[in-house]
Amino acid sequence: MGLLMLLLCLVLSWTFIKTFRQKIKKGPINWPIIGAGLEQWVNFDRMHDWLVEYLSQSPTVVVPSMTTTYTYIAHPTNVEHVLKTNFYNYPKGEVYHSYMEVLLGDGIFNVDGELWRKQRKTASFEFASKNLRDFNTIVFRDYSLKLFKILNQASFKSEQVDMQDLLMRMTLDSICKVGFGVEIGTLDPNLPENSFAKAFDAANVIVTLRFIDPLWKIKQFLNIGSEAILDQSIRKIDDFTYSVIRKRKAEIETNDKINKHDILSRFIELGKDPENNVTDKSLRDIVLNFVIAGRDTTATTLSWAVYMIMTHEHVAEKLYAELMSLEQVRAKEENMLLHQYDAEDPESVNSRVIQFAWLLNYDSLGKLYYLHALITETLRLYPAVPQDPKGILEDDVLPDGTKLKAGGMVTYVPYSMGRMEYNWGSDAASFNPERWLKDGVFQNASPFKFTAFQGGPRICLGKDSAYLQMKMALAILCRFYKFKLVPGHPVKYRMMTILSMEHGLKLTVSLRS
Repeated sequence: MGLLMLLLCLVLSWTFIKTFRQKIKKGPINWPIIGAGLEQWVNFDRMHDWLVEYLSQSPTVVVPSMTTTYTYIAHPTNVEHVLKTNFYNYPKGEVYHSYMEVLLGDGIFNVDGELWRKQRKTASFEFASKNLRDFNTIVFRDYSLKLFKILNQASFKSEQVDMQDLLMRMTLDSICKVGFGVEIGTLDPNLPENSFAKAFDAANVIVTLRFIDPLWKIKQFLNIGSEAILDQSIRKIDDFTYSVIRKRKAEIETNDKINKHDILSRFIELGKDPENNVTDKSLRDIVLNFVIAGRDTTATTLSWAVYMIMTHEHVAEKLYAELMSLEQVRAKEENMLLHQYDAEDPESVNSRVIQFAWLLNYDSLGKLYYLHALITETLRLYPAVPQDPKGILEDDVLPDGTKLKAGGMVTYVPYSMGRMEYNWGSDAASFNPERWLKDGVFQNASPFKFTAFQGGPRICLGKDSAYLQMKMALAILCRFYKFKLVPGHPVKYRMMTILSMEHGLKLTVSLRS
């Protein structure tokens, strides 16, 4: 009995000391065996805001779990150390690769070393191509107009729409056209259900869950629960992707004059050189990586941008004024007489919108500094990728003195970084596009402070393309529409690799007179 009491006292004393030390460290409580994973699991649905609470107290937070130790960082100096200064010590790593391999395979976002460098070099060349930029501009304009027509009908019928769903459809159709060279028609007027899109969303959620689920490998082995759903989803994704690859290869072989500006066709052409070792599996991985980069990230950013616009009336009016000004200047440059439109006549509205869209090209969109600042400010507070974990190859020490152990994970947290007063000042939590403008001209920030597109050697190659699509869509929509949130509709994020809205974005649209 005495021995039991002694052991109990020791455990209680250890717990008290551990808890006291933890309070000093300003991080979650690290319990025996389970570490801090329990608190992380309990707060999974609000994990980004959970991290904001801790990172606002300390720019580095250590969270040990049963399987590994996660170190979360939010200070630009530490982020630059990981993403640039000591880049090669922080690869995606085997842990991350094992979680994501089922979806991303050996694509550019899930590999390191020579395989990454080779894909990066090829992709960098392709994204720099004027042909691809011009092709993207046409595609993004066409699908933005398709979205407008759907909203136009909803406006005249006074119907509610789920803007996030529509934007996901628009960006999926766009990236499949840019990435695969195919039309999949999810933005058709009847809004058909698409098994590929549904499976892609399910897979995205489940692979995110793997990061905090210590039992996922057991479930995978037994093919039960979430892993069984993931297996079914991947089958549907692969069926669609491989069928598109086979079809595109056949088209290229039988028609030399076919448009080959899409990414898949470019990599198929590169695969004709045996030294490139391009297989159907590598094509599948390449294309799916571009889909997740170009579809989900753009759609979620556009969704949050629309939400910010309709909840900040002064922002909506400043944007409208900029768009009206551009329309007048461009019409004069093109010697174009702008059509009058009747708010009661959908066809006259469509005619005017098509005119306006034709005035939007790469150069004219580049002059919309307030729109660019608005999108950037949205990304500061609602980054498409809210967390980005890296593996740790060798023991290291961050600039702030935090020790990192090999085999662990270090994660920079764009969602938290945008909300930190030590990064952005006392108004860090406020939505303020003007913070990006100086004398009306957009001014960028360090990529290690504004990390929405990462920084260092892995900085996003699709950044310009993403801005191009987002500016095209928002310019067309916000020139002619006002948005209003459906009363009582909840807006909150869903825990997945991309910061999407859990309940969508239900709103009504009304035409500007």
